Amino acid sequence: MPASSDSHDRLTILKRFGTDPGSLRANTYIPESFRKSGPLVVVMHGSSQSAESYNLGSGWSTLADECGVALLFPGQKRANNVVGGFNWFKPGDSRRGAGEPLSIRQMIGQVIDDHAVDPSRVFITGLSSGGAMTSVMLATYPEVFAGGAIIAGLPYGTAGTLMQAIFRMKGYGVVSDHKLNALVRGASKFTGRWPTISVWHGGRDTTVASSNADSIVRQWQKLHGVEGPPTRVEQVDGFPRRIWCEGGGRAVIEEYIIEGMGHGTPIKGGGDRGLGEEGKYMLEVGISSTRHIARFWGLAE
Repeated sequence: MPASSDSHDRLTILKRFGTDPGSLRANTYIPESFRKSGPLVVVMHGSSQSAESYNLGSGWSTLADECGVALLFPGQKRANNVVGGFNWFKPGDSRRGAGEPLSIRQMIGQVIDDHAVDPSRVFITGLSSGGAMTSVMLATYPEVFAGGAIIAGLPYGTAGTLMQAIFRMKGYGVVSDHKLNALVRGASKFTGRWPTISVWHGGRDTTVASSNADSIVRQWQKLHGVEGPPTRVEQVDGFPRRIWCEGGGRAVIEEYIIEGMGHGTPIKGGGDRGLGEEGKYMLEVGISSTRHIARFWGLAE
C-alpha cells in the first residue's frame, strides 16, 4: 500500500490526493486479487451513509475480491452537508475544475498512480446524492469513465439551489430532451465515446421520484445515438431490464425500475451468489444491483 494511506476497518484511508478543493474524505479497497492494469470502480454513498456502511450493504468489496477490482470510496463530511450527502446541486460543486468534482477527480488520479490502474477501465456508481454526484462526474469528466451506474439519482444540471434540488427530487418540473442533452454537452469539451449508463430506481421511491430515472435515460440517449424506445426488454431476476444498443449491437444504456421498492440500493444478500447486507437504504429485493452493474461493465461474468 502507498505510504499516504493507513488501515481503517476493511477499507483504507487515502490521506493525500491533490488540493482537495471540495474538502472530502477518501477510502480505498485494493483486493489481493487485483493485478497491474486492472479496473477501478468509484463508489459513492448516499446521505446519512458512510463509505464503510455503503460498502457493507452493497457488497462491493466482496465482488472486488472475486473479480480483482480496485475500489475508491469518496466520502462527504458533515461540515460540508448537514445530512452527509454530496452537494450535487451547488454550482461550485457541480462543474468541472472545481469543488467536489475536482476532489473526486484528484482521488481517481491518485489511485490510478498508486496501483497502476488501467485508466481506460474506470467506472463510477452511487446512490441518491451519490447517484446525483455520479451524474455530475459523468457529465463533467466523461473522458475519465468507461461507464457509470446511477441508483435513485437525478440527471445532471437540473438544479442549482437546495429548493430546486428538492423540487426535482419530488419529480416536479419537466426538462426537455434538448435541454437535458445540452446540459451534459456543455459541461466539458469532450468529443469522444461517451460512458455507458446503467440506471436503477425503486418504483415506489418517495424520496427521489422514479421519473428522474426516465430523465437520466433521456439525458444520455441522444449522446449515444439511441433515441426512442429500447432495443429490447428482458427479465433479470424477475425484474424488467430495458436496454438501448448502438448500431453495432453494443448496449450503451440500461434501466431497471424495481417495482414495489422504495428509496435505496437493491441487493440480494442470500444464496451462493449473494452480496451485501440489508440495512438503511440497502433494500433486500432479490436482485443484486452491484453484481449486475459489474456484469454490464464487463467486470464480472
